[in-house]
Amino acid sequence: MGRFFPGCFRGKARRSVTRHRCVDMIPLDRLAKIGTRDRLRRLCWWLVWLVLFRLTPVAFHGWRCAVLRFFGARITGKAYPYPDAKIWAPWNLEMAEGSCLGAGVYCYNVAPVRLGHHVTVSQRSHLCTASHDFDVADFPLTGAPITLKAGVWVAAEVFIGPGVTVGNRSVVLARSVVVRDVPSGAVVGGNPARYLRERLVINGDVDP
Repeated sequence: MGRFFPGCFRGKARRSVTRHRCVDMIPLDRLAKIGTRDRLRRLCWWLVWLVLFRLTPVAFHGWRCAVLRFFGARITGKAYPYPDAKIWAPWNLEMAEGSCLGAGVYCYNVAPVRLGHHVTVSQRSHLCTASHDFDVADFPLTGAPITLKAGVWVAAEVFIGPGVTVGNRSVVLARSVVVRDVPSGAVVGGNPARYLRERLVINGDVDP
């Protein structure tokens, strides 16, 4: 699969008009325009989030999972969404057993976000599934799903862009910007995130 930054490349690569090179990113599909029905649905969700989600004690993970399931989230087993985690569209969220959306996480899931078993997304990280093609006159909404596979740890204040898949047991270090797929068992960091080393699992492993 070719990879490109939307607006920098479309299909075939083209040269930048500046001396700076665009960062390669994953191809994004044009998304349907957000209609009135969707806006009303999200308005209902945010009202419920403010009262029945945001104000709950930290330990009430089961209650918050129930609220998310009511709005269409697919949650298996015991998961850990924190009360101030902001989820744009619960119906586009999947959380497997032991997964966690930490304090202050922003899950901008215009397209689906999928968390595998025992995935931890730490405080104030941003999972962003959407962007815009700024080289097109109507500035269309674009996006693609984000998938974090089993055993992944996303450290604090990380940005993960549209279409990214992070492989099993990988670690994304704090304040990194991830715009490409991350292979299984890797430790990555930086802006843009780069491979640093293999993750060493001393006391066992996490099943995919």
